[in-house]
Amino acid sequence: MKIYTRTGDEGSTALFGGSRVSKADLRIEAYGTIDELNAFLAVVRDQEVNKKREHFIVQIQERLFTIGSMLATLPEATKVKIPRLVEQDIVSLEDAIDQMEAHLEPLRNFVLPGGHVSISHCHVARTVCRRAERKIVALHKVETIDPIVIKYINRLSDYLFVLARAMAAELSIVETPWKPTF
Repeated sequence: MKIYTRTGDEGSTALFGGSRVSKADLRIEAYGTIDELNAFLAVVRDQEVNKKREHFIVQIQERLFTIGSMLATLPEATKVKIPRLVEQDIVSLEDAIDQMEAHLEPLRNFVLPGGHVSISHCHVARTVCRRAERKIVALHKVETIDPIVIKYINRLSDYLFVLARAMAAELSIVETPWKPTF
């Protein structure tokens, strides 16, 4: 299999099922942002502080490939076999959030991203996750998207926020609270 096909040289790409759309299509924006998020999650996974969470983050990356497959398939392509998310995928994120929060001080203020390069990488992943969510919701306004995708991405951004806080605690980094000026 060659990596280049030349079929996209005019600015279109194929979806699962064979339909072609513009590379600027909202669907491509959505799953392209999921791909970007997956790459940022690789950076988060590769941080030494996350070695004990590596397996779980790989599972998240696999779910992101599932979401990419779901987004790359038009609703009418019913004969295309693709993986699906299940409610347990969301429960797993919620369980991980609860486990991390059990060891964290309660949040009393917004916190500024940063404090350590590992934590900053996690916050970048979180913001890319939020952008992916916005793209998916925008696509859902014009085409049917399985609601579990939106739910999973929303919960994943929560997970990444709590993960950044857990990483700060494990690295003994004091979180910087936001102090608004009026």
